[in-house]
Amino acid sequence: MSTQMNAIEIAEPGGPTVLRPVRRAIPEPAEGEVLIRVHAAGLNGADLAQRKGVYPPPRGTSDLPGLEVSGTVAAVGRGVEDFETGARVAALLTGGGYGEYVTAPAVQVLTLPDDIDWVQGAAVMETAATVWSNLFDIAGLAAGDRVLIHGGSSGIGTTAIQLARLAGAEVWCTAGTDAKCAACTDLGAARAINYRSDSFAEALRADDTPGADIILDVVGGSYLEDNLRSLRDGGRLMVIALNGGRHGTLDVGRLLAKRLMVLGTTLRSRPVAEKARIVRGVAEDVWPHLAAGRFTPVIDGTYPLHE
Repeated sequence: MSTQMNAIEIAEPGGPTVLRPVRRAIPEPAEGEVLIRVHAAGLNGADLAQRKGVYPPPRGTSDLPGLEVSGTVAAVGRGVEDFETGARVAALLTGGGYGEYVTAPAVQVLTLPDDIDWVQGAAVMETAATVWSNLFDIAGLAAGDRVLIHGGSSGIGTTAIQLARLAGAEVWCTAGTDAKCAACTDLGAARAINYRSDSFAEALRADDTPGADIILDVVGGSYLEDNLRSLRDGGRLMVIALNGGRHGTLDVGRLLAKRLMVLGTTLRSRPVAEKARIVRGVAEDVWPHLAAGRFTPVIDGTYPLHE
C-alpha cells in the first residue's frame, strides 16, 4: 500500500476556493484506534465554519475537515479487538474525514448495517450523535413531548424530526422556504413554520396547547428571547450552534418563574470517553431504526473528493 493519500485541506480562511487537493501521509492507527479507508465523508456546517476560519479544530487534532465518514477498516491499532480488516463501518471524527484514509478511536466506530450504502453511512454519525446527545440524553425527550427544531431541513433537523417522531414526540420545526417546510412535514413534522414570513413564537403561543417542552436551536443569540417565551413550564432549550450570533437577551425572571433550563453543548471537542458513551447510545437507540429502514439520512447531493 502506498504511504501517501489524496486529501483536501484548507489553505487559508475564506470561501470554497480556499479548499485545495494535496498529498498527505496516510496516518497510522495508535493504540485503541482503527485506520479507515474512506469511501464517503459527510459535509457538515462545522466544516463550512472551519473553512471560514471561525471554528478551528481542537488542539492536537487533524487540520483536515470532515467529522464523519463511512468506509472499510484498513488496519487496527494495538488493543483493538472489535473490528477486523475489511469491516464496513461508520465513524465519528474530530477531523480528517476529507482524505482517503483516516484514523478514529475504535469506540467512535460502528459497523454499518448491510443495507446502508456508503453515502448514507457517511451522513449519519455526526447528526445522530448530536441529536441523541441533546434531545434524548440531556433533555430527556419522551413520548408526548412537543419539540421545536430550528433548521428543520438541515442535516441535524432532518435527523431530529425522524428520531423525535419515532420516540412518540410531536414535532414542530422552522425552515427558510415553503419548499423546505413541506419537506419537513413529509418527514413527519406536525407543523413547519417559514421563519422568513412567520413568527414561531407567535405560532406556538396561538396553539390550543401553547408552547414546547424542548427546543433544539442552531441559531443562538438572536433567538434566545423568543425561544424562552416559547417554552412551557419546565421546558429545556438546547443551543448547539450560533448561526444567529453569540449574544441575546435573557429574562432571568422568566427563567425562574417557568423553571426553564438553558443548556449549550458542542460535540467535536469532547473527550474520547464522552464520545464513546454517546456512540454507544447511538448504537442502542438509533442503529436499530437505521437497520430497519425506519430512519433514513436525507441526502441533498454528493461530490467527488476533488470538488
